[in-house]
Amino acid sequence: MRTVKATAAAVTVALAAGAASVAAGRYASDAALKAPPGRPLPTEPRLTVHSTAAGRIALTRALASLRPGTYGLGGDGSHAVVGPVLDGAPHPADTVVRRLECVTHGTLEPGDKVWLTPNVYVGDPAGALGLEHADVDVPGELGALPAWFVPGARDTWVITVHGLGTTREHPMNVMPFLQRQHLPVLDLAYRGDLGAPRSQDGLNHLGETEWRDLDAAIRYAVRYGAEKVVLHGWSTGATMALHAAAHSALRDRISGLVLDSPVLSWETTLRALASARRTPAALLPLAVRAAQGRTSPHGDRVREVVDPARLTIPTLLVHGPDDVIAPWGPSRRLAALRPDLVTLHTVRHAPHGAMWNADPAHYEETLRRFLTPLM
Repeated sequence: MRTVKATAAAVTVALAAGAASVAAGRYASDAALKAPPGRPLPTEPRLTVHSTAAGRIALTRALASLRPGTYGLGGDGSHAVVGPVLDGAPHPADTVVRRLECVTHGTLEPGDKVWLTPNVYVGDPAGALGLEHADVDVPGELGALPAWFVPGARDTWVITVHGLGTTREHPMNVMPFLQRQHLPVLDLAYRGDLGAPRSQDGLNHLGETEWRDLDAAIRYAVRYGAEKVVLHGWSTGATMALHAAAHSALRDRISGLVLDSPVLSWETTLRALASARRTPAALLPLAVRAAQGRTSPHGDRVREVVDPARLTIPTLLVHGPDDVIAPWGPSRRLAALRPDLVTLHTVRHAPHGAMWNADPAHYEETLRRFLTPLM
């Protein structure tokens, strides 16, 4: 009898441990699969506002607050735009002073918790940039997908698609540049975004199902006059562009790909996001298995769409070594294996999805050179 009781107790403990491991794996996988659009990713540190003055803001001294370039500064109920670090401004040793370009809404007070975001602009293209645009609905398989259409004289359209932690406001960073090139822009909100239908399970599939919304945008563009399209994606939006280039029935209309901080290995990205949530290293494999079980029973199809032998479209990769969410290595390997089609523009000191923010002028010049023969 004692042996039976001991065995039952051991089985109970094992089952409880197994259930706890599964729950922990699901929780860890939520960092990627339930990343809410417009909220900071867990890799982005919170900073404290120490003071503000005319054209200046003092923030907690950290690697993030020392980044070069121009960023949005998000807070609970506030948004501002900050420019370069002002090295000559007097400040305590534990702070960094940056140029405060503007406060777009809300207020900034000492003690407020804020974070840097690649979303420099908020609102819509008319209110934020003064650009004429139309609010359109793209028919998708789950329902209508809201999008902004900024007209242009050319018959090559640029379809922009944001990635993890951002919204369709993010591509507004490059809209003024694209407008100067007279390129029409279709900026898409896809499943899970505000105003767009949700996927049945409510999860982010890291591009594996979302790409079909981008495919719907390609059909919309062709229906309304686009002869060719260039797909410009950030993060998982770049992954969506690769899927569309491989599988869309209209892939012959895609004349180029611009991939900013592309997620080329969802396992690595999920591990990075789970680690940023302080998930113990021993549980990271469980997080990967949980994500695969919840979203992709057939495995990681990203390997298929980034196969260098299958790439047929001119591609601009914009990426850098400081991206801790989507490692730079796969982008470098893809560029090295297909130098005939792939151009790699390396940006240093930029976090995930913020290659434009770190150096807008060089980003736009690289983009101009790539797009010119495709227009």
